[in-house]
Amino acid sequence: REIAKRVGVSVATALHRVKRLEDEGIIKKYTLSLDYEKLGYETGVVIHVRVSKGRLVDVEKKIAADPHVVALYDITGSFDAIVIAHFKNRRTMDAFLKKIQTFDFVERTETVLILNEMKSENVRFS
Repeated sequence: REIAKRVGVSVATALHRVKRLEDEGIIKKYTLSLDYEKLGYETGVVIHVRVSKGRLVDVEKKIAADPHVVALYDITGSFDAIVIAHFKNRRTMDAFLKKIQTFDFVERTETVLILNEMKSENVRFS
């Protein structure tokens, strides 16, 4: 109803358009926006990962399986992937970093601590 009201169409039209966007895979899923600090996950990090010998997909599958990982991207540049993860404390972050550094084909990691989240949202279309 809110979508229909905002775009000036009937509820039925809005439902039909949303269903079409879902069917076409444009809307992939519905999700929440969590405040990780309020949930007790006070340590957020961005981890750059360099992988050797064309084994990026294998390494990414192992990293993505960890529940601390909220996003994982292939990138260009001097690293091959970026991992965004949240931890309750430095100890659990340290254990995760040491674990991924033991994975075959992980050459190097570089970890950046997230100090403040200034913006985190989906793209807004006009």
